[in-house]
Amino acid sequence: MADTVLLEDHATRDDLRIFLERLGRAGQPEVRVTSRGRALAVYGCTQAPRGLTDPVPVVLVMRAFALAEAPVPIDSTVAVRALLDRIARLGIVGLALELPEVTAMAAWSGVLPPVSGWDAAGALDAPSLRRVADEGIGRVAALLPEEPGEAVVQRVRASVWGAQIAPGVPAAAAFAAEVMGFLRDEERVALSRSVTWTRLSARRGHVLVRSLLG
Repeated sequence: MADTVLLEDHATRDDLRIFLERLGRAGQPEVRVTSRGRALAVYGCTQAPRGLTDPVPVVLVMRAFALAEAPVPIDSTVAVRALLDRIARLGIVGLALELPEVTAMAAWSGVLPPVSGWDAAGALDAPSLRRVADEGIGRVAALLPEEPGEAVVQRVRASVWGAQIAPGVPAAAAFAAEVMGFLRDEERVALSRSVTWTRLSARRGHVLVRSLLG
């Protein structure tokens, strides 16, 4: 039997749909969903290494969505498209979201960042992060040949988005924050660290970067 969560209101449902639509365009095709009391934490991935020798770090995005009541414990990885289809089935007024029964396999979802144990590490300028994202998109487009192979695309993206813009923060984190809409109406983005993760936090969500040593 499929798990069902009762979203708090229609604004929450719309926010979840927009989050998933953005992720579907910019990230991996799966999400990991976990319940935490009356909240549903949804994790996605915008960058992940393609093998043991790939030097790019894992970059995740996360947003918590309010629930009307605490569900049974939930922790599963499902396809973004399948979850969007379930939201579409709710119609105009529905809030009881049935999660897909078919789970997905995603290497990045095996290790999530910790819930606690974070140390504040200052803040980053949101307009600067937007510039990094915009300039990176332009550089990737300029460096790619007319008909690039997959290996060329991955090499160019790694060279652009792997550049560090702050300790533990690659340009890929700025890209994730921008394409997911986290930087809108923000001036500063809080920075915090755990043993193996760095987190950028805005009002609309979090970007989490896993250390290559983690």
